[in-house]
Amino acid sequence: MHLISRLRIVLTRIALKHLQFPVPLCLVGPDSALALCDTIAQAGIRRLLLITDGFLLQSGLLQPLQAQLLQHGVELEIFSDVEPDPGYELVLRGVEVMEHSQAEAVLAVGGGSSMDCAKAIVHTHANRCHPAKLTGLWLYALPRRHGLPLYAVPTTAGTGSEVTIAAVLSDKEAQTKKAIIDPKITPKMVALDARLTLNLPAFLTACTGMDALTHAIEASISTMATPETDQMARTACKLLLQHLPVAVTQGQQLQTRQQMLLASSLAGMAFTRAGVGYVHAFAHQLGALYQIPHGLANALLLPDVLELMLPACSRKLAALAENSGIGDAKMSAEQRSQCLIIHVRQLRCSLQIPSQIQQLCREDLPQIIRRAFAEAHGTYGVPRYLTYAEALQMLESLLPDRQQHQSEDRFSASSANSA
Repeated sequence: MHLISRLRIVLTRIALKHLQFPVPLCLVGPDSALALCDTIAQAGIRRLLLITDGFLLQSGLLQPLQAQLLQHGVELEIFSDVEPDPGYELVLRGVEVMEHSQAEAVLAVGGGSSMDCAKAIVHTHANRCHPAKLTGLWLYALPRRHGLPLYAVPTTAGTGSEVTIAAVLSDKEAQTKKAIIDPKITPKMVALDARLTLNLPAFLTACTGMDALTHAIEASISTMATPETDQMARTACKLLLQHLPVAVTQGQQLQTRQQMLLASSLAGMAFTRAGVGYVHAFAHQLGALYQIPHGLANALLLPDVLELMLPACSRKLAALAENSGIGDAKMSAEQRSQCLIIHVRQLRCSLQIPSQIQQLCREDLPQIIRRAFAEAHGTYGVPRYLTYAEALQMLESLLPDRQQHQSEDRFSASSANSA
């Protein structure tokens, strides 16, 4: 049934073994963002496009970076129109600003949306085409050109976009999400500066942290994982499980925030090579249809998807659990895997992340499943392929109570009529 998808994954895995993935030079630690500004100036760049969102710009958080660049004589053009789930039209507006500014390089500062938008703008500008034509895996496309040097400073610990080869965009008209996947969009240098994350609200910290945890776990259980990605994923998972609860409840702890940024980047590097899975495939559909933040969608789906994947990846999940100190050595791989899943559910609850999706509509479920399968099958190294019935049951468990009750009422009425 899934022969073509399996074959495509095998071919992709073989091709990836022979490819070198770019790894950005990472400056790590408090005030590393200022050091990055110094490096940009020392590279001889005199015209820079800063891509961010309006909230960050108005918050004053970027003022030290702006001052540092201006002190070095770097002229700044600012594109601050970035919004959650950036779409094609936003990217095209950014390309216009880039051309007008005559920028020599680009600096992206913000969360995953800002970084993905910046990556797409640079790539679209370089290849002189509509961003929709750049979506998909670069292995199956015509060769593409490198864009301007791109530098990145994440202000959330979640997407890992500062180190990945992917940029996710929304097709607003079709209500879908597509990803540009190409090593040429990876930033040249990044700064993991915890000072810029200290004021991140607790709920946003929780959701972005769960996004990073999803990256680590899905990369680990992927059939395209390697010993190298396994090590990065396990380290990221351990750091996230240890530091995420503290980051949410004690957000001003600088060292905790720094560890979160490091974990997010490690998870990003792991899934850049190993890929993600069904959690992301379904989360992208929920985000496109209902504008649910990506980290929140991942958090809602993660434990349920892991339950469904469990028979095919218990050994890998058990390894994650062991490395994170969950369960004990006397347990079987399946028992220890279950301990990890229970831990993830309890973590989600303790972070006050809901277990249902209030916007979710029963009539949308077939479309969500169809689109998620189209994204995942042949693209992601999922441990096993879900059936339609399994996916439907999983999504039905996420329906708000009122729709679940309506479903039960209809079932009871149907049974009565049959009798």
